[in-house]
Amino acid sequence: MRKPPNPHGPKAEMNVVPYIDVMLVLLVIFMVTAPLLVQGVPLHLPKVAAEALPADTRAQVITLSVKADGTCYWNLGTAVDVAARTDEAADLAVMTARVGAIMAARPDTKLFIRADKDASYAAVVAAMAALQRAGVENIGLITEAPP
Repeated sequence: MRKPPNPHGPKAEMNVVPYIDVMLVLLVIFMVTAPLLVQGVPLHLPKVAAEALPADTRAQVITLSVKADGTCYWNLGTAVDVAARTDEAADLAVMTARVGAIMAARPDTKLFIRADKDASYAAVVAAMAALQRAGVENIGLITEAPP
């Protein structure tokens, strides 16, 4: 006579229930911690000394300055000039139109932006975005060497 199979004997299949439990716990941990990783980190940016790029005396250069109150003024010349003012605009649209007209007349014109340290980051980025929409492809940023 043949003995009936024992229901509590060894089985040949793997029990995956504990692995599913571990995966669900990990999923909950990642769901809770993921929004915390998106927040910004306070930074103190380094001040470094960099050498100036060689100047092309034949090129036309626009030096655009953004003041702390958000107004923009620029100088048109053959070199970067931070002291002189050729034109000034209190409105971003006026500045974009005038600088865009200069860039359309001479596409090889180089444009450099310098901003006051108290100027808002949003004002500088808005000026850069407006200039990009006006057709300016290359924009350089001017900084000062640390003391």
